[in-house]
Amino acid sequence: MAARLLRAVVLGPPGSGKGTVCERIAKSFGLQHLSSGQFLRENIKANTDVGILAKQYLESGLLVPDHVFTRVMMTELEKMQTQPWLLDGFPRTLGQAEALDKICELDLVISLNIPFETLKDRLSARWIHPASGRVYNMEFNPPRVHGIDDITSEPLIQREDDKPEAVAVRLRKYKDAAKPVMELYKNRGILHSFSGTETNKIWPYVYSLVSSKIPPIQAEEVN
Repeated sequence: MAARLLRAVVLGPPGSGKGTVCERIAKSFGLQHLSSGQFLRENIKANTDVGILAKQYLESGLLVPDHVFTRVMMTELEKMQTQPWLLDGFPRTLGQAEALDKICELDLVISLNIPFETLKDRLSARWIHPASGRVYNMEFNPPRVHGIDDITSEPLIQREDDKPEAVAVRLRKYKDAAKPVMELYKNRGILHSFSGTETNKIWPYVYSLVSSKIPPIQAEEVN
């Protein structure tokens, strides 16, 4: 376990590599990697009240509303009051950030700034395994068999909002929602932004930052 109760968040637009960065931080520093998407899938699978509600929106082709998504996250985080963690993909809006404030105080917010063209290329090449949320990129992380999940052998899909024509709209919506969240954490002095086009080149700087807050449990990997 990490040396102290560090509460950290990794923010970034779709396709920015949040999941990869979170996995590396979790492995190097002993923090639990909490994926908002995974919590949502688990609640839907378990048929919890909030999971059933979220499923209704998704089956109607709608985004899960802010208040429903927030309820999922607050329920899960309240179970982890005595543990250090790393949040991936939450908060995405000012309303979510304000809800998070009510149950904990963040120590560190990492923002990944990736150029639009890079994000567009990554998302357009991205395919997912719906049941698990596993993500493949046809350019640098393809499945062993085209269109098939490596573990379950089930078919992969491309999300409608990962298709080229939808990506620009999706990224613009993210930027508009995230701007006040970034301002909030910047004003508190806990926001640290990293820019680049490759996760492997950004990672050493992220590692150095987190190392200044808590000691690593294993040495940095050479990439």
